[in-house]
Amino acid sequence: MPPSQHTRAALLMLGSTLLFALMVIAIRLASESLHTFEIAFFRNFFGLLAALPLLLRAGRGPAFLKTAQLPRYFVRCLIGIGSMFCGFWAIGNLPLAQAVSLSYSTPIFVTIAAVVFLREQVRARRWTAVGLGFLGVLVILRPGSGEFTPGMLVAVAAAMLSGLVAIQIKELSRTEPADRIVIWTTLFWVPMSLLPALAVWEWPQGIVWLWVVAAGILGTGGHMLWTRALQLGEVSALTPISFMQLPVVALFGWVLFGQTVDAWTIAGASIIFAANAYIAHREAQLSRRASTSAPVEAAKPGE
Repeated sequence: MPPSQHTRAALLMLGSTLLFALMVIAIRLASESLHTFEIAFFRNFFGLLAALPLLLRAGRGPAFLKTAQLPRYFVRCLIGIGSMFCGFWAIGNLPLAQAVSLSYSTPIFVTIAAVVFLREQVRARRWTAVGLGFLGVLVILRPGSGEFTPGMLVAVAAAMLSGLVAIQIKELSRTEPADRIVIWTTLFWVPMSLLPALAVWEWPQGIVWLWVVAAGILGTGGHMLWTRALQLGEVSALTPISFMQLPVVALFGWVLFGQTVDAWTIAGASIIFAANAYIAHREAQLSRRASTSAPVEAAKPGE
C-alpha cells in the first residue's frame, strides 16, 4: 500500500475518532435537559437528514433499497436501538471517561458472539485476549467496592449489545452493500427511537437544540469517515487510533464538567486496549491468510 494511502486512512480514522468524541460531549450536554430516549431520537433524525444529501447526490433511486432481508434488518435495528439507549444513558450518567472506556469492550463480545452465532473458530491466544479484556472491565467496575454502581452495568450492556449488532452486520454484509445497510438502519432507527421518546417528550429549549443537532451530524460524519478509513487501511493498524477518543473525552469532561479520571479507569482502559489491539491483529492476520490460501489454511494451534 502506498504511504499516502496509509496516511489517508490514518487521518480518516483520526477524524472519525474526534467526531465521535465530540458527539459524546454533545450527548452529555443534552442529557442535562433531555431524557435519553429523546436524545437518541434526535440523534437518529438529524443523522438521517445529514446523510440524505450524500445519498441523493449519489443518484440512487428507490430500487437501491430493494432487499429480501427486512426481517434481519428489523432484528439488527432492534438490538442496535437497545445498545444506543444503554450507551447514551451511560454517557449522561457516568463519568465520561468511564463510559467510553467500558464501551471499548465491544470487540470482546464480538469475538464471543462470532463463536456462538457464526461458529467461528477462536484459538487459545484470542481467548486469552478475551479473558484479558474482561479483566480490564473488572478493573474499571471493581465490583464489591464502594465505587461500584449498578449503572456501570448499563455501559457493559451497551457494549454487549453492540457486539451482537456487529455480528448482524457481518451477516447482512454477505448479501447487502454497506450503504444499503446504513440507509435501512437509519430508516428503522428513527421510528424505533421516536415511540419511546413520545412517552417522555419535552421540546428542547435554546442551546439544547444545538446539542441534539450536533449529535446527529457528528455521529453520521464520524460513521462515514470510519467506514472510509476501514476501506483504505487495516483494522489492526487503525484500531489504536480509535482509542484517542478517550483522552479527548477525558479532557472535555475535565474542562466542562470538572470530572477527573481515576487510576483504576486508566488501568482498566489500558488492559482493554491491549486485548482489543491483539484481537484486531489476529483477525487481520487470519483474514489475509484466508484471502491468499487455496484452500483456506487452518489456524495453527494456540491462535
